Amino acid sequence: MSKNRENIFRVKTRKKRNKKKLLFFLIIPLSLLLVATVSYGAHVYKTAQEAANKSYEKFERDGGKSALRDESVTPVDDNVSVLVIGVDDSEARNEGNSRSDALMLATFNKQKKDVNILSIPRDSYVNVPDYGYTKINHAHAYGGPRKTIDTVENFLNVPVDYYVRLNFEAFIEIVDTIGGIQYDVPFEMNELDSNDNQNAIQLMPGYQNLNGEEALALARTRKYDSDFERGKRQQEIIKTIFKETASASSILKLDELINAVGDNMSTDLTFNEMKSFMSYGLNTDLAINTINIDGQGSKMQDGIWYYQVDEQSRSEIENTLREHLDLPVSSAWQN
Repeated sequence: MSKNRENIFRVKTRKKRNKKKLLFFLIIPLSLLLVATVSYGAHVYKTAQEAANKSYEKFERDGGKSALRDESVTPVDDNVSVLVIGVDDSEARNEGNSRSDALMLATFNKQKKDVNILSIPRDSYVNVPDYGYTKINHAHAYGGPRKTIDTVENFLNVPVDYYVRLNFEAFIEIVDTIGGIQYDVPFEMNELDSNDNQNAIQLMPGYQNLNGEEALALARTRKYDSDFERGKRQQEIIKTIFKETASASSILKLDELINAVGDNMSTDLTFNEMKSFMSYGLNTDLAINTINIDGQGSKMQDGIWYYQVDEQSRSEIENTLREHLDLPVSSAWQN
């Protein structure tokens, strides 16, 4: 491995050997469905299957595959990628397709038994096919998951094999189902709730129990610190939620948790395909590499704030993910 490549992994990735973080941080619905398949019996398994079937949306693509693939792939036999799209479709904001609020692209490698997770900043300045340059989160408003997938593929030159679209109502319902979470709120805050009611969420600093609306407001706010700190805060909140969902008391509420997700999710993964990810979740030595794109935020000539991605960073990440999927990479990367 070249010195340059070692530096890229040292600076831009952080390896986590924690399967629990994957199962919730990566894809909330998959986490619950996977737990259900190995838990306490036929009732929960059936609930998970019904939730998966209800959430399934067939995604028509030429040849049944990404345009960046020569052949179709399946998570049973191949290295695959999954795009996770977090959206806010509350009644107050639901005017057709909403903008995406969170984007994560995960690549799974069966031989290495590891996962790469790329977080894509929602304000990244990219070319949305047929619409031109704008924020990447606008793609979902223009054309839902299909346009989002096209945009991510165009941006990274990495195939998106599957997607999971998750409404934030799932986040709220999960937290409420487990009775809230204990969290150390870092600052006083006044925020909108999920229905855009002004100052509906009011929190003081300190360790306290947060309900679903409060946890979501804390995870999403960008008024009190930086985008970097916001990202760290979101990761800590997600880990706190998973810790509680994995507790003995919450295991008894699995069917409620699965229904909360199933009612607020759409995906082109079938139930059998979801189950195939168990080989990753059950691997105690699972390695997880989290990746971030370098760049800087500033206003452009139109007066709008964008995250302008560093092209070298983008190119390095493209090759990292393509190599992980066992796809050709540029010769410059290999030198």
